[in-house]
Amino acid sequence: MQMLTPKQELFALSVASGMTQADSYRKAYSTEKMKAKSIQEKACVLMTDVKIAARVKELREPIIKRAQITLEGHLKTLEELRNSASNAGQYSAAISAEVARGRASGLYTERVESNVTGNVGGKWVVQIVRPERKPEMIQME
Repeated sequence: MQMLTPKQELFALSVASGMTQADSYRKAYSTEKMKAKSIQEKACVLMTDVKIAARVKELREPIIKRAQITLEGHLKTLEELRNSASNAGQYSAAISAEVARGRASGLYTERVESNVTGNVGGKWVVQIVRPERKPEMIQME
């Protein structure tokens, strides 16, 4: 990969660390005489540069890998919790862990019903009903 300029590298590092593109541009470049809109436009243009976008992606990959939760790992952890709870005679906790495994695997779906009860002052009133919870009322424009 071609080398970035020091300012481009600082911009890429800042974006990869979680700063906004505009803030990253402010950190890397001289922006005292620029309007906010101009800074945003310049930052956006920088992010369309293939070299910069590739560098940001390269910097983010290890962060994403460390933070990523996989379904397989999640299910394994829930299985271990279920087994520990069951071995300790805590059957309620074991059942809860097993239900959580089923939900994570997509075996369960939440049933939700909604009833439009009317239009009050230009806002629609909707009742949302979930079997395991109290009904809730919301207003929508």
